[in-house]
Amino acid sequence: MKKIQNLFHRFLNKETILYLVFGVVTTVVNYIVYYLCRFFGIHYQICNVLAWIVAVTVAYFTNKIYVFESRSFSPAVLVREIILFAGARIFSLVCEMGFMWLTVDLMGGDDRIMKLIAAVFVVIINYVFSKLFIFKSNSNKEDSRK
Repeated sequence: MKKIQNLFHRFLNKETILYLVFGVVTTVVNYIVYYLCRFFGIHYQICNVLAWIVAVTVAYFTNKIYVFESRSFSPAVLVREIILFAGARIFSLVCEMGFMWLTVDLMGGDDRIMKLIAAVFVVIINYVFSKLFIFKSNSNKEDSRK
């Protein structure tokens, strides 16, 4: 029972809860932009890229400030984080686009349902990259005046 409690506390903590909350916010932003673009008749892959750009911008700032509490706004830290964050998100976008191409174009699935399924995998991929590579150290919690 102790092992189960330790696992529970390790994976269900302030950081993961905030990541999930802001992940939902980011996903809602993504879907709003995506469906607005689809409403205007834009191809689903273009809609996906536009939605991704807006969502990644929201995700960067919410992850940086609230989830991983990276408080440094020094140019060196910002450049490093933004490059790594964008790179990781591009990787997950390519995975999502590939999944949607496979399931929508080749298999004839509904793009709205396939986008929802892909979102589960994207959230996991993005958390792992953010936790292990982008905001991996709390040393970035330095005062923003520096």
